[in-house]
Amino acid sequence: MYCEVIVDVAHSDVDKIFDYACDERIVAGMRVAVPFGNRVTTGFVMRVKSSTDCPPEKLKRVLRAEDDFPAINEECLALTEKIAMRYRCPKALVLRLFLPSEMRTGKVGAAYRTFAKITGDISLISPRAKQQLALAEFLKDNGEADTAFLNERFGSALKPLVEKGIVSLEKRRVFRDPYRGMAGENAEHLLTEEQQRAVRSIEETEKTVTLIHGVTGSGKTEIYLTLIARQLALGKTAIFLVPEISLTPQMLSQLRARFGSSAAILHSGLSAGERFDEWRRLREGAARIAIGARSAIFAPVENIGVIVIDEEHDGSYSSETSPRYNTFDIALLRAKYNGCKLVLGSATPAVETYRRAQQGEFSLVTLKNRINRRPMPQVEIVDLRREVRRGNPSPFSLALRDKLSACLESGNQAILFLNRRGYSQTVICRDCGYVAKCEHCDVALTYHSEEDCLKCHYCGTKYHMLSACPSCGGTHLSYVGTGTQKVVGELKKLYPKARILRMDNDTTSGKEGHLKILKQFSDREADILVGTQMVAKGHDFPLVTLVGILDADMSLHFPDYRSRERTFQLITQVAGRSGRSKDRGEVVLQTYDPENFILRFACDYDYEGFYEYEINLRAATAFPPFAKIVRVMVTGSEEREALDALREVYTKLEKVYADNADSFLFFNKMHAPIKRIQNKFRYQVLMRIVDGKPLKEIYAICAETNYKNTLVYVEENPSNLS
Repeated sequence: MYCEVIVDVAHSDVDKIFDYACDERIVAGMRVAVPFGNRVTTGFVMRVKSSTDCPPEKLKRVLRAEDDFPAINEECLALTEKIAMRYRCPKALVLRLFLPSEMRTGKVGAAYRTFAKITGDISLISPRAKQQLALAEFLKDNGEADTAFLNERFGSALKPLVEKGIVSLEKRRVFRDPYRGMAGENAEHLLTEEQQRAVRSIEETEKTVTLIHGVTGSGKTEIYLTLIARQLALGKTAIFLVPEISLTPQMLSQLRARFGSSAAILHSGLSAGERFDEWRRLREGAARIAIGARSAIFAPVENIGVIVIDEEHDGSYSSETSPRYNTFDIALLRAKYNGCKLVLGSATPAVETYRRAQQGEFSLVTLKNRINRRPMPQVEIVDLRREVRRGNPSPFSLALRDKLSACLESGNQAILFLNRRGYSQTVICRDCGYVAKCEHCDVALTYHSEEDCLKCHYCGTKYHMLSACPSCGGTHLSYVGTGTQKVVGELKKLYPKARILRMDNDTTSGKEGHLKILKQFSDREADILVGTQMVAKGHDFPLVTLVGILDADMSLHFPDYRSRERTFQLITQVAGRSGRSKDRGEVVLQTYDPENFILRFACDYDYEGFYEYEINLRAATAFPPFAKIVRVMVTGSEEREALDALREVYTKLEKVYADNADSFLFFNKMHAPIKRIQNKFRYQVLMRIVDGKPLKEIYAICAETNYKNTLVYVEENPSNLS
């Protein structure tokens, strides 16, 4: 027997099939240890065959199987080649995506525990052996128990009972459950007429992809769960993707309430053991629904019946590390392979997605009403310029203060949204203009009052708070800008009796960081939730009747063609958290630009108006979807070497530009907007092209550029242009 192997080495020089001799125990999809050059490495078995074109006597043998089962299923093996071609990356990099990372390094495996139970005559126990009698009675009442628990509770009583044959031990594999005991209430689920039409439309359309464009609170989640339930009834599986880790516990609770242990969660916040066990449950078929963030699209489920991408517009669905994949592309490949439906859902679809639906490439389902026809929250725009003229220096306008007071007095809850964590944006010396910056990144440091330190939000480095300016020695240091920490501090002064929670990257560390805060707020243990974009999506708090958007302009003027779209999406999403129960919600939107078209569209919940405005603007300026932005990034720890790499790449790309002039709208080299991150100097060649003809050459040029301390890679329509 022979097998075709891809070695687990992510380099283009070895990105090819190698034949090895093997025995009949080796099957396609297995990870195997193979001799490669002068070392032993892991490989992935792509195919097993009975003959080979190589001289058999020259072939090396597979040394052993790394697992007792094929880790990668038939579908994932089949898609590896397509994904590698689409993203021009080594196949080994693609194959790694289908496995828990610790599994590759051998740092995680199955967990086993030993259980004890009564199998002999307990009358043989001496009346004087009190602990042995107590242990035996415990096992008699409970059937069996973990030996670790018994040893902790009954000391050394277990061993003599085992020796006498009264108690027997059994070692069994156990699964580490990341959210043990989590389950919502499994209430009766009756679809509205609008939801029923949506389900029928999705199931009956001949198109693979359906976009559900539904206002916030219109019941998209119930449509997803109904589609999943129908596919499970047919013996199939499902993948359910959400954009933020913070949303997965809440969604998992709903899935477990409906489907029990059939739902498994996959995300980076789990421990290595938990992630491995959830992955293994899916691989073995013990769980049939994979839920998680972006990486869950690679879940090892088979015979998929439906794939759901909730909040499809979210930028987190694009990977910023190699392979730089877009989740939708992978989902579409899997949907076509399985012949299943791919459902996209959003109250604010990406402009490119909505255009494809409008043009008939995707099926379009529209939900115009909230459940029970509850009204959308009423939005009041507050001009912050007037607040400044009134002498109001706080983050809260007078209108927001009045509504907050009324909300708290009525016993309801409020959410305040500010997409900047920390206490203040930066620290500036008023004497010389010095700005505190990170030593490793070309960005200003943010002051965090609770830790009394300056922190870089790009590399995480912390610095002692300055007592004097390191440039001029002056002591007149100013805090500029407002972050979530400062907002909480100001709220405590205004409303000393109010219970306040903060939700941002600084307060949600650990697997259950998000869950604890959300549960506290849901259980009415707090009156006000202050947060960044984590609080904007997917949450359903019936008692929230007020949302305050403290600085609606923050994302509006970024140097990015998507800044208008992202501002519209954020405002619409966070406004949608208000008024989801019987009381109508209110939203206070604070801005320095109250006449702005985008803000007006968002306040009127007018997605169609926004879309027409935005798509016409992009057509006139030739930005996506009417052109493709291609960025070649050059990052290196040595600035001179990074510049040398940039020059080499740019010179070669100039020839591509000259040969395909009609394909290019823009072509230039420059510093990246943030010139240095984590001690890596960053340069870019930015291109705008109207067709894909030059792409193959662009990727090839970057792949052949080889410098010791410099990385060169390609991004298509990058979600973050900084």
